[in-house]
Amino acid sequence: MISTGKISAGKLLPATLAAFAPAAAHAQAAPQADPLTSFLPLIIIFVLFYFMLIRPQMKRAKEQRKMLEGLQKGDEVVTGAGQVGKITKIGDQYVSLEIADGVITHVQKQSVQVLLPKGTIKGI
Repeated sequence: MISTGKISAGKLLPATLAAFAPAAAHAQAAPQADPLTSFLPLIIIFVLFYFMLIRPQMKRAKEQRKMLEGLQKGDEVVTGAGQVGKITKIGDQYVSLEIADGVITHVQKQSVQVLLPKGTIKGI
């Protein structure tokens, strides 16, 4: 038979398998890792996320709810838009703010961000 320099697929496949067979044998011989140690980094990341992100956010939300529930007529507040005013009327979802003499705006109760100390508006 005359060789043309071409390698047939029938000769290439067994040679390729023979080259990777020792690597596969070593990979199968490796001991299995303990399931707890493989999930340990994931557990640690979750615990860090809880204490550094989730828990402080829940605490801030609780303080915000408590502040909104304690709003009274006459309190001085700052809204999320930056309006500073005195509460003249409180509803279930809306608050009426006096932002200047005789100028009253209505804002959502959730938009109130900060409860100011009494007399803050006079000092502005």
